[in-house]
Amino acid sequence: MADFSAPGSYFDAASTEPPHPAARTALLEALDAGWADPARLYGTARSTRMMLDRARARVAGVLGARPDEVSFTSSGTQAVHLAVLGGLQARRRAGRHLVVGAVEHSSVLHAAELHEHDGGEVTTVGVDRTGRVDPAEFAAALRPDTALACLQSANHEVGTLQPVAEVARLCRDAAVPLVVDAAQSLGRADVPGGWSLLTGSAHKWGGPAGVGVLAVRKGTRWRSPLPADEREGRRVPGFENVPSIAAAAAALEAYRAEMDQEAPRLSALVDLIRERVARDVPDVEIVGDPRHRLPHLVTFSCLYVEGEALLTELDRLGFAVSSGSSCTADTLRPSHVLEAMGVITHGNVRVSLPRGTDPADVGRFLDVLPGTVARLRRTTSDTLETGRRSRP
Repeated sequence: MADFSAPGSYFDAASTEPPHPAARTALLEALDAGWADPARLYGTARSTRMMLDRARARVAGVLGARPDEVSFTSSGTQAVHLAVLGGLQARRRAGRHLVVGAVEHSSVLHAAELHEHDGGEVTTVGVDRTGRVDPAEFAAALRPDTALACLQSANHEVGTLQPVAEVARLCRDAAVPLVVDAAQSLGRADVPGGWSLLTGSAHKWGGPAGVGVLAVRKGTRWRSPLPADEREGRRVPGFENVPSIAAAAAALEAYRAEMDQEAPRLSALVDLIRERVARDVPDVEIVGDPRHRLPHLVTFSCLYVEGEALLTELDRLGFAVSSGSSCTADTLRPSHVLEAMGVITHGNVRVSLPRGTDPADVGRFLDVLPGTVARLRRTTSDTLETGRRSRP
């Protein structure tokens, strides 16, 4: 049984993971002991600084990085923006060409749009029907004037793992730094090797919202695109939120320690969802790579059903799931990820299981889903039929 409190069954961990107990404990302790300015020299400040340094070392340990390569930001989005724009800023002499994958998170794509607006050039590498880039196609996009390349570790909407290690080797051969957005995989899968810059977001692994991670490998050129500031090794401006950072580090370490047992259990539940949905719901498409995927996430699209209606009905029945583009779900615009994959872009449901998910909740979801989809399809059909009959 999951040990977090949430009404109904919460299946939207890809948006945010419920707080890990280790984060709650660390946060409460740090609120009392880590509130002072870590940049000052008196006793309470030095204690706060030690807490910040311990958190940095714990996160670095999970990433396989040096502590001085790790900085804390105010969000995962800010970490991505700093990584991309700082990497481009430092490599202006090499060129102004940027390579990104077509299914990157909007934070990467928005940074790329800003780069283009400022006169830079962007090449977008497409994906196959599972959402995976071809390393050879990615390498072919690299040019002598390429300043930076970006490839996520795993997709946030369909869970497909990207061939980061292979692409990183090809980028290294071309002397192009690689930014890896690891927001969806940190704590849930092994950290891919070969990255030059890596980013993450604490609320994705059960830490508090408002903490991001920016890691810059030694030897990687990076220059802040923001005005100068002394904090976080001159990489991130503003007063550090030490209590939340301490909680984020504790959660990541704990989540990673549980991964060997929890990931196979969640992956088996996802396999069950993939099997039962394909069997019990007519006219449905399961999207994403069935093997090279995150352990906890699956997306499927139902023909002849509006995503918003399906989301609302599942919520009424006690299931918190996501639909549409995960990063712009409030607008329910067609997902750029699903469009790039060439799969159905409407009527889609993303199920992402948090740690501790009760198999009985998954079973209940699978029991009610076919009838829910059928009922909504009948309602849509009846509405269309009534509309046709009432026409003059």
